[in-house]
Amino acid sequence: MDRKPHVAVVDDDQRLRTLIEEELIDEGVHPVSCRNGQELLDLLDREQIDLILMDIMMPGMDGLTCLSQLRERGNSIPVLMVTALNDEVKRKEAEDHGATDYILKPDLFERLPALLKQHLQYNLQQLQDNQTSA
Repeated sequence: MDRKPHVAVVDDDQRLRTLIEEELIDEGVHPVSCRNGQELLDLLDREQIDLILMDIMMPGMDGLTCLSQLRERGNSIPVLMVTALNDEVKRKEAEDHGATDYILKPDLFERLPALLKQHLQYNLQQLQDNQTSA
């Protein structure tokens, strides 16, 4: 497969988005930047995304609202909620909205290589299976 996986980084903090994007590039992934949930929804209309890293608290459309809308549209892209909120209520709410995982921001960079391998491998396998059966 020639296409690098595309990972959306959805966070209102430009500095953090840049750091995450640099890390994704180092991992061989093509990052796509969004400032909030609405930008992500607009992006998905025109670009194929394989994985989403999304903050919960953002101005405009927050992460949980965006996640709900994604799932209501039948979109099954893995969504990793990346947040500073170490809050079991928010974690449960994210799960209920269809989040694939809930990662605390301080742990993200340490866990990122394994998360990419786990979630992109699954998503790419699913894509290959769909192409084989088509």
